[in-house]
Amino acid sequence: LETIMIIILRPGTHIDSADTKTVIDFLSSRPGITPQAHTVSGTDRTLTEIYAVGDTSALDPQEVSSLPAVERVVRVSREYRMIGRHADDDRARGFTYNGIRFDQNTLHLFAGLCAVDNRENVESMMRALKEHQLPCTRMGAYKPRTSPYSFQGHGTDCLPWVFELAGRYDIKVIAMEVTHDSQVDEILETLNACGHPTGVMLQIGTRNTQNFELLKAVGRQRELPVLIKRGFGITLEESLNATEYLANEGNSNVVFCLRGMKTNLGDPHRNFVDFSHVPTVKHLTHLPVCIDPSHSVGSRNRGVDGLLDIMHVTAQGIIAGANMVLVDFHPNPQQALVDGPQAMLLDELPWFLEDMQIARQAWEQRVALARNNLTSP
Repeated sequence: LETIMIIILRPGTHIDSADTKTVIDFLSSRPGITPQAHTVSGTDRTLTEIYAVGDTSALDPQEVSSLPAVERVVRVSREYRMIGRHADDDRARGFTYNGIRFDQNTLHLFAGLCAVDNRENVESMMRALKEHQLPCTRMGAYKPRTSPYSFQGHGTDCLPWVFELAGRYDIKVIAMEVTHDSQVDEILETLNACGHPTGVMLQIGTRNTQNFELLKAVGRQRELPVLIKRGFGITLEESLNATEYLANEGNSNVVFCLRGMKTNLGDPHRNFVDFSHVPTVKHLTHLPVCIDPSHSVGSRNRGVDGLLDIMHVTAQGIIAGANMVLVDFHPNPQQALVDGPQAMLLDELPWFLEDMQIARQAWEQRVALARNNLTSP
């Protein structure tokens, strides 16, 4: 029976230290146990954790706790062994990439082009983001499409000038979908050739959530964090198991994204909005949770209250505790090569930001109220 035990080492214990090696050697000497060392970034400290994978039933937690530098031992029973929020483990976890912190308490907007079309539109988008002090964006270079005749993205040809513009306008992180492991190499090679003017968060799209060989390849590289979208036709459990592949291969810098489910029950929206699962993912795992209102709604429909449907569902996700919003904007939606009808306009960006802030303040007030009720006699 394969189970897992997490051995948390004391703060300051480096993953390559002699104490870490002692714990790994101890676990390796036990039959049927495979140790895996990982670095976990918390809010104010970085920890080394060792996962003992295999039949851990014979391991004595007290004996393991007596090993050098061991702070705590957690026996895991949940299916999501590495991304899961386990019993008695309420530590704040997350990661910092290129100066940007991602965890279950932060909130970031990744506004940008669903698909890169031309340099002028990319520059207009990035200029607007800089004006509003927004350091993150989305820019699609590789686009998986339902029809083989639809635009598939400019691919590697656009990477050099997209990265160069990002550096010029202080963009720190670009969410960029990949559909094949060779594209990861292209992104890394171009970033190196350009001198790393920006950073990239690799995006696993909904169609590739169960492309397990791609997940393994993306998980094996640890330089770039990963945003993985929920599969549009599978259960939440299946999508979280797919996410586990990334962490199991070594990359624990992961954000989980809800983007709507493919069913006519959501009509007239493009997909059935699943943002009520934001708190569910947050208590099942330690992952930051992203929402994608653009692909959930799929239109610029405006209600009688004057609000766009995209803004309504964004507020629903944020008030439930979302940590990241991935949304389509475009300087000229009529020129967009992908999903132009659902893109928001650049002059709507200030309005969108203010509306987000209202929802965020409501979430903060709800959290404060809950804490007060839990601590009151």
